[in-house]
Amino acid sequence: MKLGIIIERLEAWRGGAETSTLELARLLREKGHEIHVVTSTISQSTPGLTIHQVPAPTVFGPLRTATFVRHAARQAEQIGFDAVLAMSPCPGADVYQPRGGLVRETLARNIATRSSAPRRFAKRAMLALNIKQRSLLDLERKTLREGGPIVVAVSKYVARQCEELYGLAPPRIRVVFNGVTIERPPAAQWAADRAAIRKQYHVPDSAQLLLFVAHNFRLKGLEPLIETASRLVTGGFTDFRVLVVGRDNPVRFQRRIHAQHLDRFVTFTGPTQRSTAFFCAADALVHPTYYDPCSRVVLEALALGVPVLTTRFNGASEVMTDGVEGFVIATPDEVGLWARRITELADPALREKMSAAALRLRDHVSMKRHVEELNAILLEAADRRGSMRRTIDA
Repeated sequence: MKLGIIIERLEAWRGGAETSTLELARLLREKGHEIHVVTSTISQSTPGLTIHQVPAPTVFGPLRTATFVRHAARQAEQIGFDAVLAMSPCPGADVYQPRGGLVRETLARNIATRSSAPRRFAKRAMLALNIKQRSLLDLERKTLREGGPIVVAVSKYVARQCEELYGLAPPRIRVVFNGVTIERPPAAQWAADRAAIRKQYHVPDSAQLLLFVAHNFRLKGLEPLIETASRLVTGGFTDFRVLVVGRDNPVRFQRRIHAQHLDRFVTFTGPTQRSTAFFCAADALVHPTYYDPCSRVVLEALALGVPVLTTRFNGASEVMTDGVEGFVIATPDEVGLWARRITELADPALREKMSAAALRLRDHVSMKRHVEELNAILLEAADRRGSMRRTIDA
C-alpha cells in the first residue's frame, strides 16, 4: 500500500504526537507499505520514509494550519496515495487520528486550569476571540462532519468526545488504544542510571522521587502538584523530591515554589534526551493532568514498571486499575487525596507490587499492537478508496 501521512510538524522534540507518528510510520513501513509523509517540516532524518515538504506560507500566522492542510491535501491528491492518514484535521483524508485530542475539548480543559470563575470567564472570552483557535475549530468541524474520514481515537475518552461534541458513532469512530516503543534497561544499567540521576540532582537515597514530565506545565497539572507538595510538607512528610522535566518556562512556577518554601523539594531539569534514565531514578510518575487524550509518558512509565498517579482526564488511565499499577484520581485539584496517595507510595513493598503490575501491561501499551490494529483500518480505507475509483472509472 502506498500510504500518505499528513502531519503539520514532524520534529520529535515537539511532543508525543510527533514522536508517535514517527514510531508508527516506521512500523507500518516494516509491514511492507510505502510510506510518504506530507509535512511542513524543513528537514528530518527519517530513513525509509519519503518526506514531502509542503510550506504553509501565510503572512497571517493564525491561519498557518489551515493553509498547510489545504496545500497538503492538494499534494496528496497529486501524488495519488492508496490511503491517506491525517494527524492534522484534514477533510480529504481517509483516516483521521487526532493524536492531540479534539480542539474543542482541549480549549475547554485549558479553561478548567484557571483557578477562579473570573479567570475562567476571561480565558473563555480570549479563546472566543482568538483567530487561530477559531480557524482550528472550523477545520475540525469540517473534518468531522458527515461523510468525512474514519476517525481513529487513541482512547475511549477521545471517542466519547467525538460522540458528545460531534455526534459521531461506530463504525465511523474506532478506538485503537495508544502505544509506545520503549525498552526496559538491564538491571545493572537501571541501577547505574538511578544512582547517576539522583546524584546529579541531589536526591537522597532514602527520598521518594516523584517524576513530572511535560512540555505544558499548566495543562499537565504542575500547579496542583506544587500545592500537593506544600500539603505534604505542612503535614510533616518531607522525605520526597519532585523532578520537573520539560521545556516549558518555569519562572512563574519557581516563584510560587519559592514563596511556599519548597525550593529543596522541587527541581526543574529542563528538557532531556535521557527520559529512560529519569524513569530509572523515579519511584513514581506523577501526572495530574487537566487533559491528555492518552499520555505517552504514562504509557512509557507503565511499560518500564514505574507506578503512575494520574487523573480521569487522561485517556491512558483506561488501562490502569486504581490501586493496582498506581492511582487514578478523579481531578488534579483534589490536593488532599494526591497527598495521601503519595504518602502511601512511600511504602517500598507497595511500590514493588505496583511496579510488577505495571510491567504486565507491556504488550497492551506497545506501539506494535497499536500499529497492528491501525493497519487493518488503513487497509479497509484503501479498499474503500479503490472501490470509489473503480466506480468513477466505470
